[in-house]
Amino acid sequence: QLQLLESGGGSVQAGGSLRLSCAASRYIGTDSMAWFRQAPGKEREGIASIYPNAKIIQYADTVKGRFIISTDNAKNTVYLQMNSLKPEDTGVYFCAGSRVFQRDLRPLSYTTWGQGTQVTVSA
Repeated sequence: QLQLLESGGGSVQAGGSLRLSCAASRYIGTDSMAWFRQAPGKEREGIASIYPNAKIIQYADTVKGRFIISTDNAKNTVYLQMNSLKPEDTGVYFCAGSRVFQRDLRPLSYTTWGQGTQVTVSA
């Protein structure tokens, strides 16, 4: 059974960068992997997904051009490079996976979740 563990969260000033990592317990090259975030009082938002072997990537409009999702299949790890961070990027960031190829960023499409890592961006 797939298990996911996020790391790399922290506090940063607006305009700064952070890289989140999501370590998986097995090979994920044929899974759909995604990053979500949830701000206090808001719904969980899908921000990036990747289908590694096919190199199919998609981003939410809110992060397109600033965030980059990637994988290292040898390390069973998914990354989220976050650049030009804004205060509205603040939230808990979750890694999620699905055995079934997913074309969307809806939380219900993903069956396995990490525990989340906090990202705080100050103005």
